[in-house]
Amino acid sequence: MTESGADKIFDVVLRGGHVIDERNGVDEVCDVAISGGKIAAVGRDLPTAGAQVENLGGHVVAPGLIDIHTHVYHKATSLSVDPGMIARRSAVTTLVDAGSAGAGNYDGFRDYIMAHSPYRILAFLNVSFPGIFGFDKGVSIGEATLREMLPVDRCVAKIEANRDRIIGVKVRIGGPVTGKLGLGALELALEAADAVGLPLMTHIGGPPPSYADVVSMLRPGDILTHCYRPDPNSALDGNGQILPQVRAARERGVLFDIAHGMGAFGYATAESALAADFPPDLISSDVHVIAVEGPGFDLLHTMSKLLNCGLSLQVVIGMSTNRPALAIRRPELGNLGIGATADITVLRQMDTNYVFEDVVGTRRQGSTLLQPEQVYLAGKRMEISRRPFEEPFILGGHHHHD
Repeated sequence: MTESGADKIFDVVLRGGHVIDERNGVDEVCDVAISGGKIAAVGRDLPTAGAQVENLGGHVVAPGLIDIHTHVYHKATSLSVDPGMIARRSAVTTLVDAGSAGAGNYDGFRDYIMAHSPYRILAFLNVSFPGIFGFDKGVSIGEATLREMLPVDRCVAKIEANRDRIIGVKVRIGGPVTGKLGLGALELALEAADAVGLPLMTHIGGPPPSYADVVSMLRPGDILTHCYRPDPNSALDGNGQILPQVRAARERGVLFDIAHGMGAFGYATAESALAADFPPDLISSDVHVIAVEGPGFDLLHTMSKLLNCGLSLQVVIGMSTNRPALAIRRPELGNLGIGATADITVLRQMDTNYVFEDVVGTRRQGSTLLQPEQVYLAGKRMEISRRPFEEPFILGGHHHHD
């Protein structure tokens, strides 16, 4: 571990934070050391000679946050937001775009957005050739209503040529997005995902088709995004019980993702699902041109919401780091193992009187908010930005202690 010039062992030591690394079973106050852009050591009382030392007592030190459902093909698609702005604001190091681009416009996403961002941007490729092209304030045109718009061969060819950044296939299913094609769009998306051997992420919208029918078609490792959407078409039956098809899908290995967005987080669904022992597998924001203004805002706000719904800090961090990394088959991400890329998110947990709201206007009093403190991307300290929509509700600058 020692470099030439034996006095200096590490570049940076993050000292005395509460380190939560689900993959490696770390949940304790200790130090994290960075050398050459990688995690060099995790443990108590690491040597600090010659290193830049950051005293992080009272802070949470986690693997870099991964938002597995974003829309960041900025300015080229009407629904997308600036990835840098959203990463700085929500302390995220990896953004996964959920189908903003299809085979017809992915190259622009790769060359004009991904190539110019310091952040890691990956993508689910939309099975629809133009991607999500008609989504904005007051505009909603489905991209999966016509079979001709979903040429499987073009989707497959584009993925084969771009496996470095494309980690799966995306399809939006439900209501006007699929229209009369309905489950036919899901069949085509599954055909593409099968051909490339990658996971499918499917959006579930209003019926038809039903949540039960959609989830019944998914394979192990596929992702049902918007899992806690409100009625109509929620994961619950009329008696507030989880649909049997939904439970069967989880048994099969289907993953359930929050993806708050503008229409997909209902307290009635979330609270009933959690009470029925059906937590999500993944937490994501579905940040886009409308959701970014609230009530979803971004990944950090959505994490805070689930913390206030009763999930533990450890679980909320795991669902935003380790589990999304494994879901997109990038096990090198989402952990603080020795030799891993030093993507690190440092958070503060603050007391708050923030009143959270879901997508249908139901409100819940919160008591805690996660706030960004520091972010490292491959060991390089990144800028973070303020969160003016939360700041007025932070009480007396006090850290929250469980």
